[in-house]
Amino acid sequence: QVQLVESGGGLVQVGDSLRLSCAASGRTFSSSAMGWFRQAPGKEREFVAGISWNSVNTYYTDSVKGRFIISRDNAKNTVYLQMNSVKLEGTAVYSCARSHLDVITTAAKLCDSWGQGTQVTVSS
Repeated sequence: QVQLVESGGGLVQVGDSLRLSCAASGRTFSSSAMGWFRQAPGKEREFVAGISWNSVNTYYTDSVKGRFIISRDNAKNTVYLQMNSVKLEGTAVYSCARSHLDVITTAAKLCDSWGQGTQVTVSS
């Protein structure tokens, strides 16, 4: 297991940009694929973006392609989610997670470590 702490959420307006951060503790972070998930009120938790351990591979859900960028800095034990041109439907609690498979996964059930999440609220 690894402990994860998200930050960077807040109240933004449609079209704004913000960057979420996920800081990891422990020494196993750099070998793990990581991902961002989100859960909006009344909806199921969904996959947003994933990144391989060495940043060679990234994967995004269709709804955020071209607007969001996932990245990581293994020297800092941190994963980032750059959110550009946010939409109202982007309002959710955003959580980072580590893949149990050590490859990118879109399935929350295959992640073995989770942060508490950071709230992003998009207003018009």
